[in-house]
Amino acid sequence: MEQDTAAVAATVAAADATATIVVIEDEQPGPSTSQEEGAAAAATEATAITEKGEKKKEKNVSSFQLKLAAKAPKSEKEMDPEYEEKMKADRAKRFEFLLKQTELFAHFIQPSAQKSPTSPLNMKLGRPRIKKDEKQSLISAGDYRHRRTEQEEDEELLSESRKTSNVCIRFEVSPSYVKGGPLRDYQIRGLNWLISLYENGVNGILADEMGLGKTLQTIALLGYLKHYRNIPGPHMVLVPKSTLHNWMNEFKRWVPSLRVICFVGDKDARAAFIRDEMMPGEWDVCVTSYEMVIKEKSVFKKFHWRYLVIDEAHRIKNEKSKLSEIVREFKSTNRLLLTGTPLQNNLHELWALLNFLLPDVFNSADDFDSWFDTKNCLGDQKLVERLHAVLKPFLLRRIKTDVEKSLPPKKEIKIYLGLNIDVLNSSGKMDKMRLLNILMQLRKCCNHPYLFDGAKPGPPYTTDEHIVSNSGKMVVLDKLLAKLKEQGSRVLIFSQMTRLLDILEDYCMWRGYEYCRLDGQTPHEEREEAIEAFNAPNSKFIFMLSTRAGGLGINLASADVVLLYDSDWNPQVDLQAMDRAHRIGQKKPVRVFRLITDNTVEERIVERAEIKLRLDSIVIQQGRLIGQQSNKLAKEEMLQMIRHGATHIFASTESELTDEDITTILERGEKKMNECLQKMGESSLRNFRMDIEQREDYREKQKLGVVEWIEPPKQEPKQTSSDASLERLCVSGAPRPPKQPNVQDFQFFPPRLFELLEKEILYYWKTIGYKVPRNPDIRNPALAQREEQKKIDGAEPLTPEETEEKEKLLAQGFTNWTKRDFNQFIKANEKYGRDDIDNIAREVEGKSPEEVMEYSAVFWERCNELQDIEKIMAQIERGEARIQRRISIKKALDAKIARYKAPFHQLRIQYGTSKGKNYTEEEDRFLICMLHKMGFDRENVYEELRQCVRNAPQFRFDWFIKSRTAMEFQRRCNTLISLIEKENMEIEERERAEKKKRATKTPMSQKRKAESATESSGKKDVKKVKS
Repeated sequence: MEQDTAAVAATVAAADATATIVVIEDEQPGPSTSQEEGAAAAATEATAITEKGEKKKEKNVSSFQLKLAAKAPKSEKEMDPEYEEKMKADRAKRFEFLLKQTELFAHFIQPSAQKSPTSPLNMKLGRPRIKKDEKQSLISAGDYRHRRTEQEEDEELLSESRKTSNVCIRFEVSPSYVKGGPLRDYQIRGLNWLISLYENGVNGILADEMGLGKTLQTIALLGYLKHYRNIPGPHMVLVPKSTLHNWMNEFKRWVPSLRVICFVGDKDARAAFIRDEMMPGEWDVCVTSYEMVIKEKSVFKKFHWRYLVIDEAHRIKNEKSKLSEIVREFKSTNRLLLTGTPLQNNLHELWALLNFLLPDVFNSADDFDSWFDTKNCLGDQKLVERLHAVLKPFLLRRIKTDVEKSLPPKKEIKIYLGLNIDVLNSSGKMDKMRLLNILMQLRKCCNHPYLFDGAKPGPPYTTDEHIVSNSGKMVVLDKLLAKLKEQGSRVLIFSQMTRLLDILEDYCMWRGYEYCRLDGQTPHEEREEAIEAFNAPNSKFIFMLSTRAGGLGINLASADVVLLYDSDWNPQVDLQAMDRAHRIGQKKPVRVFRLITDNTVEERIVERAEIKLRLDSIVIQQGRLIGQQSNKLAKEEMLQMIRHGATHIFASTESELTDEDITTILERGEKKMNECLQKMGESSLRNFRMDIEQREDYREKQKLGVVEWIEPPKQEPKQTSSDASLERLCVSGAPRPPKQPNVQDFQFFPPRLFELLEKEILYYWKTIGYKVPRNPDIRNPALAQREEQKKIDGAEPLTPEETEEKEKLLAQGFTNWTKRDFNQFIKANEKYGRDDIDNIAREVEGKSPEEVMEYSAVFWERCNELQDIEKIMAQIERGEARIQRRISIKKALDAKIARYKAPFHQLRIQYGTSKGKNYTEEEDRFLICMLHKMGFDRENVYEELRQCVRNAPQFRFDWFIKSRTAMEFQRRCNTLISLIEKENMEIEERERAEKKKRATKTPMSQKRKAESATESSGKKDVKKVKS
């Protein structure tokens, strides 16, 4: 803690020589305006100097700060001249600050100064000299006491005050604008350190150990800029996707006066957010993720960011990565990096971070690498002293054990356990393992055999005891979780493999443990719901996470047990996973259990990670440097890791799993861990190898052509698990299981066959005393269990007649139809419709039209017997709907074109309100006529339509339509077809109305004719009577 205080004080003290310090020892809470006025008054009081020029300077400082707080421009063209002036002033002030820290920075600054005569270094180091004629004029004036008049001196002071402000505020207590509670002592010191960096124009790395509140200190800094410097923003905070919600909650909790927006969402949501929220500019801080910055970099480049903060900054340790290149293009006044792991692999990655912070200082990677190369130094100590001197001004690193005494301790126990690979040797259906990545395959063996395709017994696939018994880690995990559940603990389980999380999900459902899950595929909303649900009181027992996705910035302090199912190559990743629970707010001691399979590659992975972690701690904290080691696995190291334990595994004939009590297992693991730590002294660091016991030089062995072979076991035939169980049954006199034929539902065997097969297997289960397990996933599981067991208890063997009948029925199905044939048949029905047998037969390879016709008749008669009939019918009906749609579109186009003698010149489209502004009627006419001519349902018709448009002479100067893509033509034609169909419907309705009208007129006219004829005949009869 004393080292931490000294480090911060040394950095802040460098600013004291040239800046006035305002110490705020006690703040009374009050309105925001009064706080700002009080701070401004304090700053004015502290900088009040008796000289007249200094008073004018102070007055000008306030006016300059008000101008500097103006809203940042929204486009790159609207660059504020005062913003540029501020950047130049910060650059000169930054060089002055760094050179006062140590002369080593002259090594990095000097080359750039030599290249550019107008560099900031020359602006800083080159003091203006009095010209010869000016000196002569002073001598002739006879006044050697004053080189400037009072007015000249005032103007000089005003000019300097426009460039920079040297007022620096230092807090002794928690600032009053922080509302969520008081800052801890070390957090206040960290805030003062960040403020001193800002006042000196220096960017920095806040590298506190994970869980010490880097987020809070950053938010407090942004609040300081708003309340004491009148600089509300805009600021950008770039964070991992999984921590977006946490950052928003922390802003709202600690400094609610900051207006914060969260930039996230799909393409449409982002466009609306940019238009409605972002561009109006009524916000102070924008919190977004790495992915959003990559997708919307053009939007973010329009802003001039006051502070650019990157959380988990080791994401940009590769200067050639896409994210690293994009963030370097952003314009920002200040930059801050947050990381709990500043040095992960090598010093070049550290240069990448420093280059992002100070590109004008650390501009050459080769120069940096050579400057800190052990070959160019007299000794290790000198190199480390040089490195610490360079890092000291802008890197602050504190660890929990030094500054946070109230945090409960963290204890890690490595649990060494046996390996069970019987399942891998037992499955006859499993394909041969192609070990393209041998180490990964070995790690899968250590984790769970079911990670290999085909290793899980089935079908039918069940979730029961075999999930635990077939894996050594699962046996220990099952015992450990039961004990932790009794103790009232809550557990975080981390694994590298998401497929292992699937297995753990099956296990939790089987045991009835409530759980949450988070991995890289979990949507943002579900992440936040799972984290909030787990942190709620009396919540779920287990939270399972993938190490890479769930190890960054998530606060899960409600858990007090962390279980690392497997270990990462990078020890910092596992530390981040542990610190999800071991952080500020934790009330219980945190226990960490790391599962390690004994005598396997996992032991070497953990040893390598331990040495790498200890090497990092020695370099950063103790001031010592061991010879740099390559972090890439060499060929010899990989061979050693693969060979380790192979002889032991091959020599063993039985599974190494034991039925020990969990307490005994934990005690043995803790004892072995302590022994390994005692052996891992400094000598093992200097002689860093993957296999400590074997110290041969494999390079010499390679020269001699000597190859070390792993002695395999004798080639004795291995029995599969099913054969072994059958052998045991035969010894005990039990009957062999009946050989079940391979029958598929799409082969449509007679239903009677399945009745006989079921009767046969039920009788076999009766002979071996099989008991039906209870299935909790079905309704009324107890009743279903009793009914199924009743069938088994009353089962009878097949009679000779039934056995003969079974053989006859086996020949009646479509035995020569494979799954491939069936899939081709279904796709052909989808493509052509169920009635087009000729085209369907052409699609099914190796089958004659007669065979396809026979199969089709049976299929449509008995399709309800298929297991996935709903899915299959939906697939076929979708295809038939597309066919009907094509037919209706063709009819609509035929009807439209038939109305015109010369459609390419006469065709008219009834647009209504859907015409649009891009396409002309001439262009639409050409598209419709050509589409009808080529055929609407023709393959690649729109690509051919695009080529026709490009070749059409009438469009040779029409750039718009010639630049459209095939997809755009398809969308336009779909719109036109909809308009044509609507027009055809209206025409058909008018024609029907006219026909109906004519039909009603015809009976009336016939009735009138009949009445008139009757009247005329009556008149004739009357005349005859009269005559």
